[in-house]
Amino acid sequence: MRNRLLYLCRYLPWLALLLVVDAVSALLLWLSEAEAFGALIPLIMLGTVLLFSVTALVLSRGEQKRENAFRAFLNNPDLINEENLIRSVSASDRENVRLLGTLLREKDAVCSRARTAAEDYEEYVEAWAHETKTPLSLLTMVLDNQGDEIPAPAAFKLEYVRSRLQEYISQILYYARLKGGRKDYLFEQVDLNDCIGEVLEDYSLLLKEKNFRITVQVPEFSAFTDRRGMSFLLGQIISNAVKYSDSRKSQPELAISLEQLETEDVLHICDNGVGVKECDFPYIFEKGFTGDPADAGMKATGMGLYLSRKMADDLGLGLEARSQSGRGFEMSIRFPRL
Repeated sequence: MRNRLLYLCRYLPWLALLLVVDAVSALLLWLSEAEAFGALIPLIMLGTVLLFSVTALVLSRGEQKRENAFRAFLNNPDLINEENLIRSVSASDRENVRLLGTLLREKDAVCSRARTAAEDYEEYVEAWAHETKTPLSLLTMVLDNQGDEIPAPAAFKLEYVRSRLQEYISQILYYARLKGGRKDYLFEQVDLNDCIGEVLEDYSLLLKEKNFRITVQVPEFSAFTDRRGMSFLLGQIISNAVKYSDSRKSQPELAISLEQLETEDVLHICDNGVGVKECDFPYIFEKGFTGDPADAGMKATGMGLYLSRKMADDLGLGLEARSQSGRGFEMSIRFPRL
């Protein structure tokens, strides 16, 4: 109905023109002293309005039909919709419609091939990562069962390498997951303390190597989220704290606490590492950004915080960072109250 009114408004200048013609005709009749002047004027005006209304209605229906055909053609530029649109346009526009249809079908074919290639790449990456987990699991089993037979320094280095490989494989798996069209999240009530404990256990060797002092002050709390996604998010933040720990300090610190507010719950993860320079801070969530190589950036891929932000967005969580160069780094995960 609204579109029809818009179409009618387009033709209002024509109605005005017709009324002007009627006024001129009435003036001529009056000047000619026609006897039927009084009776003809209302009939002329009524006939004009009726003629305009019928013409505008027919034209508006034609425009509505043409618009519907054009929208259907844009959504699916196949030959059937192309022919429907051709029948609703003027002869001068038909060749342009055929050209547009050809171009759109070519673009659709290119996009379809690109989607197929992206899906194949995603499947390959996932298959590669899962295949890589097999030798990684074998290495874990050897270290668990035969660790006593391996010299302590060698066992420590192997365990360190295993932890790093596990982290990088998790990153590539979640990168493919975040970029893919299929996301198999399972939202449920997750005990945050259990989740934090599991992540700290996974990174225990890296934390031990850096001699971290860990403080966890989180009361009993359940979050409605995806457990694997939450573990990955926490893992990336903790890994970032390890990478950017300050080697000048005798004991790096990692403090995890929960702040319960009226409308949300905020998990704070703080370290006393090198922090982020003020000039680098606006870019920390960008893909591939590692900051100044002198600040341990050469050890980083620049993917951790980027993936963390993407994962937080997918899970519907807020993610904020605060830092001062040389005074540590703080990440805050905001859980909105349901």
